[in-house]
Amino acid sequence: MTTQTTPERAQAQANGSAVALASSDRRQTGRAPGPSAPARAGRRFTRRSAAGDVVMAYVGTQAARLRALDPLVRENAPDSVHQMRVAARRLRSTLQAYPAILPKSATQHLRAELKWLGEVLGEVRDNEVLSAYLLTRLASLPAEQVLGPAQARVRAHYAPREAGAREALLEVLNSARYYTLVAELDRLLADPPVTAAAAKPADKVLPRAIGRTYRRTRRRIHEAQRIAPGAGRDTALHETRKAAKRARYAAEAAQPALGKKTHRFTRRMKAVQSALGDHHDAVNARAAAREIGVRAHLAGENAFTFGLLSERAADDAAACEAKALRAWKHAKRRKVRQAVR
Repeated sequence: MTTQTTPERAQAQANGSAVALASSDRRQTGRAPGPSAPARAGRRFTRRSAAGDVVMAYVGTQAARLRALDPLVRENAPDSVHQMRVAARRLRSTLQAYPAILPKSATQHLRAELKWLGEVLGEVRDNEVLSAYLLTRLASLPAEQVLGPAQARVRAHYAPREAGAREALLEVLNSARYYTLVAELDRLLADPPVTAAAAKPADKVLPRAIGRTYRRTRRRIHEAQRIAPGAGRDTALHETRKAAKRARYAAEAAQPALGKKTHRFTRRMKAVQSALGDHHDAVNARAAAREIGVRAHLAGENAFTFGLLSERAADDAAACEAKALRAWKHAKRRKVRQAVR
């Protein structure tokens, strides 16, 4: 007889594994559990604060946010999926950005699981964004340019995708794998596997990590600019966006200790990331408009409007790329780069 795994059973199994593993870790390392996330997050930091405390406070804040958003996502509250996805991204980016404090080997599995969760959340979010994008563009067109049942065609295209992605997300949130991820995150906060560098002053450790993320972003954007317009360049710009996002979140984590200079850097990298995010959405919308247009044509409908939407999306993508390059010019100014080493 097969026993069905309920959310309660899955969570209990995951929590039980977490307790056992945490006890084993303490026996092996001889370390007492670290302070709870709220205790760390409530502290005020300075440039002389321990670098590890600053980073773990940020991790604790994002972990708490992930937990708080869980019931809202289950209830399908507005913007909850997007916010939970951002929390997962912030956690993963921080673990990636600070290997001098949290070794890659110690966080490899958790980073992979956060990526998995982010992808599931992203499937829901991406369908919402693309549907809204196309419907908004349709609403902005003159009536004479909207031929055939274009709005109904867009809704019919995305409704089953949104429903399927939503169902898959709820299955994930009720799975043992998800509860194990949460338990693993709790273990990380209770007993951080930090290095000796974690005890050093924040201003000696954190700017170096931020500097690495900045140089990675710079390298990505230079690579993208060397590629001719097309799919290859679009992919390279998407990779640039990921690098800018990591730089932004690395600086965001350090900001409570490093202050105003880091805040300026965070804002500039956010501008780059946001423009490239809009570029990515426009690129995907262009492909979606073309796909829906082909289906409309095969159904005997006039596909003119979707061709128009495809071209509008291409124009939007070009404008967003130009905006991102302008944002990068501001981000690489010397006064902005004072936060990095």
